[in-house]
Amino acid sequence: MLVEKARGARTIAALNAVAAGLGLRFGMTLAQGRALVPQLTTGEADADGDSRFLHTLAATCEIFTPLVALRGADGLILDITGCAHLFGGEREIGQAARGRLHRWGVQTQAAIAGTPEAAWAFARHKRGIIAQSGEEEALAKELPITALDQDRATTLALGRAGFQTLGDLANRPSNLLSARFGEGLASVLSRVLGREDIRITPLRPLPEVMAERHFPEPLGLMESLLATLERLAGDAMRALETRGIGGRAFEASFFRSDGMVRRIHIQTAQPTRDVASLMRLTRLKIDALADPLDPGFGFDALRLAVLRTEPLAELQPHLDGERSAAEGAQALADLVNRLVARFGHESVQRFVASDTHDPARAGGTAPWLSSAPSTWPALEPGQPPARPFTLFVHPQPIDVLAEVPDSPPLRFRWRRVLHEVMLAEGPERIAPEWWREGASTAPARDYYRVEDAKGHRFWVFRERLYGDTNASPRWFMHGLFA
Repeated sequence: MLVEKARGARTIAALNAVAAGLGLRFGMTLAQGRALVPQLTTGEADADGDSRFLHTLAATCEIFTPLVALRGADGLILDITGCAHLFGGEREIGQAARGRLHRWGVQTQAAIAGTPEAAWAFARHKRGIIAQSGEEEALAKELPITALDQDRATTLALGRAGFQTLGDLANRPSNLLSARFGEGLASVLSRVLGREDIRITPLRPLPEVMAERHFPEPLGLMESLLATLERLAGDAMRALETRGIGGRAFEASFFRSDGMVRRIHIQTAQPTRDVASLMRLTRLKIDALADPLDPGFGFDALRLAVLRTEPLAELQPHLDGERSAAEGAQALADLVNRLVARFGHESVQRFVASDTHDPARAGGTAPWLSSAPSTWPALEPGQPPARPFTLFVHPQPIDVLAEVPDSPPLRFRWRRVLHEVMLAEGPERIAPEWWREGASTAPARDYYRVEDAKGHRFWVFRERLYGDTNASPRWFMHGLFA
C-alpha cells in the first residue's frame, strides 16, 4: 500500500486487492487504516515516477497506433481507428495491448467503444466489452452515475436528486442538467452515450507520413532491421513524391518484444526524398549512439515516420555537366547531415544575425539544423563585411598609440605582439540601446576596421573620447575578420 500527504494528513494513495479485501479504501487516512490493520505495510507514493512509467507504457502501446493519449494518472486511451485489421480485429488488438502491458507487471481493465469517454466508462464498469457502432447508448444507460467521472460533490448531488444510472439522466433535457450541474456534465453524458465524439489529443503529434512493418516473430539481426527500414523509407519517399514535398525530420522507432521502444531521430539541412542518403545518416546515427541499439530478444515492429516536411521540386540537370546552385546547396546539405549524424545536433554550428545595431547582440552561432532566424544585412558588391561574423565574448584590452581626438590607431599591442597599422576605416560610433536597462550609464564606442602590415584585419573600438573629464579613453579588441 502506498501513502501520500493530503490536506495535512497521511492518506492511502494506492492499494492492492489484499488490502482492499481487508476493508481499506483509497483516500482513507493512514490512522484509520492502521486501526483496521495494525500490521499495515506502507510505502511512499511517487507521483513523478508514476507519471514517467505511464509515459513509458504509452510509448510501448504506440506499436498498435500512433494516437495514444493519457487519461488521468493511471489510464491510456488508444485511437485504433483503421488499425484493428492489422492485428486480426478489435478483440485481438485489445488482447495484444493488454498482453504487452502485462509484461510490465501491470494489471489492466479495458474496453472498446466508439468514443473515448464511452470506452473509459466501459473499461471501469463493463470491462472487456466491445461496443459495436450504435450500441454505446443502450449499454451506457446501465452504468452508474459514477461512470461520468465527476467530482465528489457533483456525484453526491446527483444521487440525492434520485439519479442512480445514466439511463435516469439520458432522457432529461440537457439544458436542465446544465442549469443544475453545469455545462460539463451534459457534455460528458453525451459523449459517454455515444451521441457526441471528440478526438483525443495524442502525446505525440501524428506524423505527416508513416510506414511500418510488424514481424510474425521477433527480429534481432541488425542488418535485417536496416534492410526493412530501407524498404519502409522507399515507401515513405514515394508518398512524399506524390505530394511534391520532401522530409526534413525523420524518426525510426524500434519496438522491442519486451515492451521497450528505441527511437532514432534524423534531421536534414534541406528537404530530401533520397533513400540512400537517409540510410547513410541512420547508420551513422546508430554507430554514434552512446547507448547501443540492443535488440535483446528481438523487435516486434519497426516504424519510420516523417515528422516535418517542406516543398521540394525536382532538380533539372545541366546538359554541359555543370552543377547548378541548387545542386551545390544540396552537396553542402549532405555534408551537414553527415556531420550532424556523426557528431550531434549541437556540434555543427552556423552563423546567425539579429536585427540590432548592438555588436554584442548582433552576431553569434546556432545549431545548423535549428530554426534560429538570421537577418544578415546585404553586402555591397565587392566590399568586405563591415563587422566580423563572430566577436569575443569579452572585448580584450589593447595598448594603442593614436592621434587625437578621433583618429584611428597608428599601432597597438595585443597579447604582447606589436601591430603596425597600415590601413584603417572609421570611426563608426555605436551608442547603447537606450531602451535597455543600464544603457544610460554605458559610454558610446568608436569602432575602427584596421589592417596591419601582415594583412591581418581587426575590429577595435575606443571607449570614451580623449579629453573626457570623467575618465580616460580605453581601447579594446572586439573581433577578427576572416
